[in-house]
Amino acid sequence: MSSEQAITKGMRQLGINAPDTAISRLAAYVVLLARWNQTYNLTAVRRPEDMVVRHILDSLAVAPWLQGPKVLDVGSGAGLPGIPLAIIHPELDFYLLDSNAKRTRFMIQAVAELGLAKVSIVHQRVEDYRPAAAFDSVLSRAFASLAEMLASAGRLCAAGGRLLAMKGARPEAELKELPADYAVVGIHPLRVPGLDAERHLVHLVPLDSRTQANV
Repeated sequence: MSSEQAITKGMRQLGINAPDTAISRLAAYVVLLARWNQTYNLTAVRRPEDMVVRHILDSLAVAPWLQGPKVLDVGSGAGLPGIPLAIIHPELDFYLLDSNAKRTRFMIQAVAELGLAKVSIVHQRVEDYRPAAAFDSVLSRAFASLAEMLASAGRLCAAGGRLLAMKGARPEAELKELPADYAVVGIHPLRVPGLDAERHLVHLVPLDSRTQANV
């Protein structure tokens, strides 16, 4: 099965409708990631067929909870989940933040080759990032503990926005360490087609708009 066929099948199982151009771009992203990975070691996942499941479909599984128009992917690494989500949501503005130079170089190249006009790459530490305005969604995937994510990136979430943390098993211990100025809206089990592993999405919101005052 080709990457395009596997992506098409997986997206159908996720209930995501996207034009053929999105599917071809997602497949092209897999090709780019596999090629760069040979030199830059961007991900431990080596085979393109595994990248489809563990990177593309895993990223797209959170699409129903995304809120725009401005989305920040914190610690984006090789562009995950930001690039796959940006491909199926070309109407939203995505900012992909990472402090690692080789990863941001790859993301800049990928965004250019894939023609993603509304994706911006930010090479910076999240602690130092001072955007002009806060974000409607702040996403993280295997970035840090929930408390660490909120401490470093919580201020980047707009009042009325949402923080979305992608996790493996339900993070019971981390949930007990949450600061009092954030609330858990939901902990959603994610069923990623072809993946035999637990996935959860923790949806949080800031309780006090003053949290976002010093972006």
